[in-house]
Amino acid sequence: KSHNSNICPVVYICILSVIREPLARSCLSPFRMPGSLPAVCEAAWPKDVGIIAMEVYFPSQYVEQAELEEFDGVGAGKYTVGLGQARMGFCSDREDIGSLCLTVVQRLMERSGLSYESVGRLEVGTETIIDKSKSTKTVLMQLFEESGNTDVEGVDTTNACYGGTAALFNALNWVESSSWDGRYALVVAGDIAVYATGSARPTGGAGAVAMLVGPNAPLVFERGLRGTHMQHAYDFYKPDMVSEYPVVDGKLSIQCYLSALDRCYSVYRNKIHAQWQREGLEKHCSLEDFGFMVFHSPYCKLVQKSLARLMLNDFLCHPSPDTQSGPFSGLEAFRDVKIEDTYFDRDVEKAFMKASSEAFESKTKASLLISNQNGNMYTPSVYGCLASVLAQHAPQQLAGQRIGVFSYGSGFAATLYSIKVTQDATPGSALDKLVSSLCDLQARLDSRKKVSPDVFAQNMKLREETHHLANYIPQGSVEELFPGTWYLTRVDEKHRRQYARRSMSDDRPLEAGLITSCIAAEHIPSPLKKMPRIPTTTAGPEVISNGDH
Repeated sequence: KSHNSNICPVVYICILSVIREPLARSCLSPFRMPGSLPAVCEAAWPKDVGIIAMEVYFPSQYVEQAELEEFDGVGAGKYTVGLGQARMGFCSDREDIGSLCLTVVQRLMERSGLSYESVGRLEVGTETIIDKSKSTKTVLMQLFEESGNTDVEGVDTTNACYGGTAALFNALNWVESSSWDGRYALVVAGDIAVYATGSARPTGGAGAVAMLVGPNAPLVFERGLRGTHMQHAYDFYKPDMVSEYPVVDGKLSIQCYLSALDRCYSVYRNKIHAQWQREGLEKHCSLEDFGFMVFHSPYCKLVQKSLARLMLNDFLCHPSPDTQSGPFSGLEAFRDVKIEDTYFDRDVEKAFMKASSEAFESKTKASLLISNQNGNMYTPSVYGCLASVLAQHAPQQLAGQRIGVFSYGSGFAATLYSIKVTQDATPGSALDKLVSSLCDLQARLDSRKKVSPDVFAQNMKLREETHHLANYIPQGSVEELFPGTWYLTRVDEKHRRQYARRSMSDDRPLEAGLITSCIAAEHIPSPLKKMPRIPTTTAGPEVISNGDH
């Protein structure tokens, strides 16, 4: 307060203007309630940041789970009914994490018609480690060489199946930060999930998902709505540096997964409730607020149990649930159960799986297409589930929906967050293009080659014996790979890996580093002046201001 009453009020306005900037920067203080950001903060962020494009890769060979049951000498239905799995994709020694990620990135760039110059950040989430120092992201920089773009931030992120989500969050945060230069971020989640002979082997799989992140996206991440739980546990881990196989405590892993789901859902509901209160709405979040719900999928039956678990949470948190009619009908006997005592309670599980059956059919079942047909891909698993939802619904069915996403990685780390689908489902819209790009998923799954369990076992044995070798030339067939697939040609005496790409049109391999595109990428101007967009017409990209980021 000034003692000089003659100071012009304009001075005070100027002073407020000076302090406004640091106040805006400080609005992310950890002492604020989540989601309580003032409007001055949100005004500086780019609009509708999220996923613009997606690409999925899975191997060209699979084994039938029903045949694997017979081969392994287990009861009929143990893998197909008990786990909910139909087929399992697998890689020969021709594929590793480098080749998987090279394939999915180049496929996304080609199909989207994007220039490599338009990417300013590249994040990789994986637990398939082939080097304790060199990141898989650096292997992908081979694709950028012809463009001359080496100004690409980001490296690898690792924590079991959660690494892809952490990489995605890094990319989203970059776009919304002062470091953003106006270019896209590219996120890759990829893994080869293999297990030693035994009960865990049918929960394997392999694949990769690439996601293009930027503003004006059709899949928008809802700000401030992430419920996270992190805890130390040895439920699944890989301490043996010369083996691809993990150490697994199956029962503990399920308990960790479900307990993380409970806690993440509770945190998420508190945050969205606080957000609604600020908007003048007095309501509580439940499954009814999600059009779709997707989960990390180690195996499909656990996902079905997880949706039932969310209904159990809704039931126990409801102040006065109607047990005479509606979804909670007949559940009054479970009103006083303690959530932490129900992880392996078969009565609770059976009752709530039945009560949530309709919700599962409408909100979650479609997400299990790739998981059921290809198996657990580890870090890409939950994003394969998201792609499965998009591939099986028309843009008009998706428009305006909230999609809940639960990501879990053993050890353990988990987050439940939500995506809001854009309302614009018109032909040629960003949502229409995203959905159209994924509409061939079922056809691609059907085009794979089925092999016998014996051939599958031989491939697993070959990987087990050779994945760590130097001066090694892979033995797997190149002709069995999908056209356009990158593959390993050799590992030299210094463990340096060399790759080539199978041609898109015939069986002739492409030399490593000679990148050809089936879609001509448009020239992208300087990101400091223009925001690169997926090309829709011959017109140039939209001009935006980048001064606040």
